[in-house]
Amino acid sequence: MKILMISTDRKILERDSAVRQRVVQYGKLVDELNIVIFNSSTRVASSKYQVERILGTNVTLYPTNSRNRWFYIFDAIKISKEIFESREWKVEGNLVTTQDVFETGFVGWWIAKKTGAKLHLQIHTDFLSKYFIKESFLNRVRVCLAKFLLPKADGVRVVSERISQSLKTKNYKLKTEPIVLPIFVDIKNYENKIPAFDLHKKYPQFDFIILMTCRLEKEKNISMAIKVMKKIIKKHPKAGLVIVGDGSLKRKLELSAIGYKLSASIIFEGWQKDLFSYYKTADLFLFTSNYEGYGMSLIEASASGCPILTTDVGLVGGVLKEGDIKVCKTGDKDCFVAEIKKLLKDKLLLCDMSIKARKRIEENVIKDKQEYLNKMKEDWESCLK
Repeated sequence: MKILMISTDRKILERDSAVRQRVVQYGKLVDELNIVIFNSSTRVASSKYQVERILGTNVTLYPTNSRNRWFYIFDAIKISKEIFESREWKVEGNLVTTQDVFETGFVGWWIAKKTGAKLHLQIHTDFLSKYFIKESFLNRVRVCLAKFLLPKADGVRVVSERISQSLKTKNYKLKTEPIVLPIFVDIKNYENKIPAFDLHKKYPQFDFIILMTCRLEKEKNISMAIKVMKKIIKKHPKAGLVIVGDGSLKRKLELSAIGYKLSASIIFEGWQKDLFSYYKTADLFLFTSNYEGYGMSLIEASASGCPILTTDVGLVGGVLKEGDIKVCKTGDKDCFVAEIKKLLKDKLLLCDMSIKARKRIEENVIKDKQEYLNKMKEDWESCLK
């Protein structure tokens, strides 16, 4: 089986990234894995495409090096065509898998249609959430594109039961039932791991540390978290919010914190590799996303023993339930303020939440990496039957 993967994850291009390590594992499942990655570059290259074969593997990376985002689709189609034309790929064993049912999905569908390869679509975003649809005109176009593409797929993988149920309510005429296969998190790695640092020692001015780890983008609704902190510090001036992550809204959010006179109470750490030490030494993990496909950080926080306050998104209600964690409706600022105030006064409740959430994920997530990889391979192979 030979796989062509269309992806938007630029971290695959980073040599030491966890994502790159993950795709190397995927490569071991198949005869050949070629990955076309949407990326923009103003750099002048000596060759048409900068291609990298990951040393000692059967995985080859093809960055699009597009002029800007509007050229991603055209460049990805062009590269994909060249991959098929330059290699002796037998139609019977070819599969195109895409990271979403939007732009990468369109590229995958076009290539599969032209070459006779099978099409496998992945859904990592809850695109049927009303908050996704309302966020932008582009997202509304994407929903229409998904409606066009999904019935044409030979296989569909979703990362949560929430997305699977949403698809059923829309009555899309799919060729096969969606496979629910969440993103793998090696929770065994969190059991006996020792943190490299303690947030309370790093920031001794705080007696209660709230943690967020996410991309600094609109859908994460960090602006609401800042407003929540404005309310919290009125009665709890030693509470602090540590935000780990990067994104297009970083400067805007920093200015917002300054505008609310919270620069001493909110710390922007930028993106960090060692998230475990943050989870392990924070008092509460805060998750304010408007929508989420899965919510891998919720699993990571639970595995690390960090109590969680979250919106009702992604795996919430499935893998993790109310009682294991605290849940507020999306955008309900007053709920977040009230819950944080309760938790600030109740360390026993925080401890109980930590124990329950950790137990819940041990019962509900795949703990063995090879089992996870086998399920992924089975999903791909089912598309070829």
